[in-house]
Amino acid sequence: MPVPPNSQQNRPVRRKARIEFVSAGETLPVPELPEVETVRRGLERQTIDQQMQRVEVLRSRAIASPASPELFALALRDCRLKRWQRRGKYLLADLSHASDGTPAGQWGVHLRMTGQFLWLQSEQPPCSHTRVRIWMAAGQELRFVDTRSFGQMWWIPAGTPAEAVMTGLQRLGPEPFSEAFSAGYLQERLRGSCRPIKNALLDQSLVAGVGNIYADESLFSAGIRPHTPSGSLSCDQLETLRAALVEVLATSIGEGGTTFSDFRDLSGTNGNYGGVAWVYRRGGQPCRRCGTALRRERLGSRSSHWCPSCQR
Repeated sequence: MPVPPNSQQNRPVRRKARIEFVSAGETLPVPELPEVETVRRGLERQTIDQQMQRVEVLRSRAIASPASPELFALALRDCRLKRWQRRGKYLLADLSHASDGTPAGQWGVHLRMTGQFLWLQSEQPPCSHTRVRIWMAAGQELRFVDTRSFGQMWWIPAGTPAEAVMTGLQRLGPEPFSEAFSAGYLQERLRGSCRPIKNALLDQSLVAGVGNIYADESLFSAGIRPHTPSGSLSCDQLETLRAALVEVLATSIGEGGTTFSDFRDLSGTNGNYGGVAWVYRRGGQPCRRCGTALRRERLGSRSSHWCPSCQR
């Protein structure tokens, strides 16, 4: 999915990202579209046309389909990785048989909360959170590490629609960068709704890939308070919000995503967007734009961060 160029005008000064620990009772940030897109680009860069020579599953619950981890390993073995795609927060790799180039199905991945891939050029002992190891014919290893073990993988047989196996794909709305995601679409979907606009943005059936971080950031950029009833927003306001969301996502992709807990790219590098966030995780701190103390409130089951002066 192409990503439009982003504007850096009035962005805060970029700072080196750091790991921040989550306070008691607060949910860990889940990798969202920019983090998953960063991983996709890394996988595309490192693994395309690589032949998977050996696959080892160290934790069976990491495999959602087929039922047997041994069948999953057998299905991927001796396949070449041809293309990596992203749909919402899901990753999909097209596979071909190394022997004759015929389609060998697809490999699906969802990182969930703490899943991450590592690309290793040489042999290294696995840590206790290593779930899947894949050795390439050229000698490198692609390793899936997942502290909380919520990440999942699927193998989809050739000729089978991905959504028939990865059923979560069936519930996804349009991609934020697609033409289908328009102000008119939002107005139609949100008409008459009393649901807070922040909660609506977190609904994956409305727009795919958006989570807590970028919902907060885009609402700040659009000047809209998170608890505003979504059905009360005008078409012009929804267009402002749509454009803000696209720009915020594009900016974060350019920064390699956000690191607030476990997210890393394939080389183990932190994402940098967290150091330039406008409001997310900045409750009580001065607004970077007007100096007003930012608020942090619970909205549903999630924390929302916003500026009472800049957001109306």
